[in-house]
Amino acid sequence: MQRNISLGRGLLVAAAVVAGLVAAFYAVGAHAGGTRVVMTAQNKTLGTTILVNRQGMSLYTLSAERNGRFICKDATCLSLWKPLVVAKGSKPTGAAGLGTVKRPDGKIQVTYRSGPLYRFVSDHKRGDVKGNGFKDVGIWKVATVHKAKASSPQPAPRYGY
Repeated sequence: MQRNISLGRGLLVAAAVVAGLVAAFYAVGAHAGGTRVVMTAQNKTLGTTILVNRQGMSLYTLSAERNGRFICKDATCLSLWKPLVVAKGSKPTGAAGLGTVKRPDGKIQVTYRSGPLYRFVSDHKRGDVKGNGFKDVGIWKVATVHKAKASSPQPAPRYGY
């Protein structure tokens, strides 16, 4: 009986060690690879590919906010536009052109092509883009995916036969 108890404890310790190693592996891998907070989605209303958060809600940028300049920082603005934030030290992933910037309140906000990303409170379901074109101190636009422009193919040479 004593042998069974010792064997059981040994297996329990081994299982705990393995579980800890697996958890450490995924924690390091997630941090090194980044945090997926943004995805792309085809928006039928706009007829283009847009950025969305993990819940599939549209993400917006404000035309007047670029390169660390914040306009949306008071309670009124923040009651309508919710910043997409991540933990300090996180690297956002999910689309090319993502980065981060420190907000005036100290939080780390995700950016797309240097424009801070927000969610609009009146968008209640996936595909809603009710904030697109909203004007106040700038123009709010849905963050659309900018594809690299392909070079124009050269016309085939014409021979005058």
